[in-house]
Amino acid sequence: MSTPEIGYADALGELQQILGELEAEDIDIDVLAVKVERAAALIRVCRGRINDAEVRVKEIVAGLDHEEDEPSPSEVNEPCP
Repeated sequence: MSTPEIGYADALGELQQILGELEAEDIDIDVLAVKVERAAALIRVCRGRINDAEVRVKEIVAGLDHEEDEPSPSEVNEPCP
């Protein structure tokens, strides 16, 4: 499975699995570096997804704030007194 294509939930699940393996007392020292390297890549994916979501949420909220500042169509079409 390619790291860039993995979703947040899958990356988090794999990270939890790796953590469990690393916590085991009988971890094979020959695979330790490989597991830590994979975990680091998965952490980067998760952080990227969180950052992307944060940016999108801020853009959506900013758009809502901008909409509140604009007059509604009924306010624009009201005749002047």
